[in-house]
Amino acid sequence: MSTSGSSTPILFLHGAWHGSWCWAEVLARVTGAGARALAVDMAGHGLRARHPAALTRRPFDAGLLASEPSPVADVGLDQAGELLVSQIEQLGAGDPVIVVAHSAGGAVLTRAAQQATALVAHAVYLTAFMPASGVPLSAYTRMPEHEGGLVRPLAVADPAAVGALRLDVASPDPRYRQRLREAFYGDVDRAVADAAIALLTPDAPAGISAGTTTLTAAGWGSVPRTYVICTQDMAIRPALQQRFIADADAAFPANPTSVHTLHASHSPFLSMPAQVAGIVLKLHR
Repeated sequence: MSTSGSSTPILFLHGAWHGSWCWAEVLARVTGAGARALAVDMAGHGLRARHPAALTRRPFDAGLLASEPSPVADVGLDQAGELLVSQIEQLGAGDPVIVVAHSAGGAVLTRAAQQATALVAHAVYLTAFMPASGVPLSAYTRMPEHEGGLVRPLAVADPAAVGALRLDVASPDPRYRQRLREAFYGDVDRAVADAAIALLTPDAPAGISAGTTTLTAAGWGSVPRTYVICTQDMAIRPALQQRFIADADAAFPANPTSVHTLHASHSPFLSMPAQVAGIVLKLHR
C-alpha cells in the first residue's frame, strides 16, 4: 500500500451538520501547493441533506420541530461508509487516497478504511471520533472523558424519536446562537462563525452515530493513521481525543498513531487553515 507521494490525492470529509464547504480555506492552500484534493459531502449532509419542514415553517412551532420525523432518519453508517468508499474510488481512480476526516466523519472514515483498506493510503483524524472496534460514536458522548462537551445540550429533539441529531440552526435566539458558536467555533472570527452556522444542516442522521465497525489488524489496523488533537475543542473534549489514540494504539500496537496538536477549537479548518493544510501536506510529500 502506498502511504504517501506527490501523486497521492487527498480527500476531505466533514463532520456532523457540516458540508464540503467547510474545507474551502484548507483546499485553497493544499491545491495551491500542488496537491490534487477534493472535499465531499457525507451521506445525509450538504447537497445530500434533507431538512425538516418545521425548521422554516411560519409561524414557528417549537413543538413540531421537536417531534417531526427526520427526512434522513434512514441514513446509517453502512450507507455513509459505502458512499465514502465510492468517493475515494472516484478521486483515486482505484489508487490509494489520503483521507482527512473531521468530527463525526471519523466514524465514517473508520468504516471505509476497514471496508476498502487498500484504497486508504493514510487516515487523518482532525479532532474526530476514532471509534474502537464495535463501539458506536454515540457511546463516546456519554463517557467521562467527554465531560463538559457543549453539543448534546443544543439538541432540540430526541434522536431516538426523530431519527436525527437535530439543531435549530435557524434560531433567532441570541443565546442559542452563542452556544452554537461556543460549541463549534470558539476561536473563529464571529462573522465567519455566523456564516458557517447559516450553512449548517439541521439534522445529522442518528444512524451514523449508532453504527459500529468491527476492526481487524489486516483492515483498519494496518492503515497508517494520524490524529490531530485540538486542545480547545468543546465539541469533542481533548481527554476523549486522547482516549481514541490510546485505545487504537492498545488494539493495534504494531501501527501506532502519529499525533499532532493544534491549540484550536473544534473547527481549525476555519480558524487555522494554514496549519491544517501544513499537517496534511507533510503526509502528501
